[in-house]
Amino acid sequence: MAGDHQAEGAPPAVLDGTGLRIAVVAARWNSHITLRLLDGVRRGLADAGVAATDVVECWVPGAFELPLAAKTWALSGDVDAVVCLGCVIRGETTHYESVAGECASGIQQAQLETGVPIAFGALTVENLDQALERSEEAGGHNVGEDGAKVVIEMVHLLRSIRAR
Repeated sequence: MAGDHQAEGAPPAVLDGTGLRIAVVAARWNSHITLRLLDGVRRGLADAGVAATDVVECWVPGAFELPLAAKTWALSGDVDAVVCLGCVIRGETTHYESVAGECASGIQQAQLETGVPIAFGALTVENLDQALERSEEAGGHNVGEDGAKVVIEMVHLLRSIRAR
């Protein structure tokens, strides 16, 4: 995956998305960034063989709302995994800490409660430049593309564990 730090000798990830159904939940807040992340998810899923017809995209107001929509998709039985996309840029108030922290813990809680992989593709950055650096076009670093790969790998891992 882009920017990962896999140790030499670690087994490769299984990134075959053929037949997988994926929900993508994106925040409208800072959509100039989340749209770039969404492009990354689309690239990552397509590169892994996920059919465009097996991907459903929906929008929520902001990063704080990502966990509820993700959990609802996970419980629906209609998807194998969910990718969450958001962007929280630090400002001059403590709002950043509240939104970023609750978004992260909510997504983690949702995946632990449902057993469905949910990727955390919500950027939590200090400034716009950092957000742009983490949402680059094809060939660059894009957290959305990373999230697509993460959920595909996790679906296969969990299936192999459950099949034992």
